[in-house]
Amino acid sequence: MTKEDKGFIIKDRRAFAEGNQEIDERKKDKKESSGEEVKDQAQKESSPEDKQGPEIHLPEINFATFIISLNASALVHLGVIEDPASGKKVKSLAIGKQTIDILSMLEEKTKGNLTTEEENMLKNVLYDLRIIYVKEHE
Repeated sequence: MTKEDKGFIIKDRRAFAEGNQEIDERKKDKKESSGEEVKDQAQKESSPEDKQGPEIHLPEINFATFIISLNASALVHLGVIEDPASGKKVKSLAIGKQTIDILSMLEEKTKGNLTTEEENMLKNVLYDLRIIYVKEHE
């Protein structure tokens, strides 16, 4: 045999290729037949009430709650309060400092656009976190 006699046969199996209509139809049939079973099984396995438990009331999202959230995150990383996930106090000063830097950047970028209350809260949070960071860093 010569090199020309040895050839390759290439079949395009992509969904949009010509001649694959049978493949597409088979896939549709499988999806339709198993679709109902999957829906029933999913409903049986997980209902929202089972996983979430009682409904949790969350505070309104605004600048103050955002700052409080970042403050809590920094306090966790500075080892002041327990990590809610593990229940343990774990220090990660680098991440704590990064959160302080983020708050500092927010203070700089929002200067002149905050209410007096928001501005004072941000200054106080930053002051407290910086003092804690210095004490923990020593």
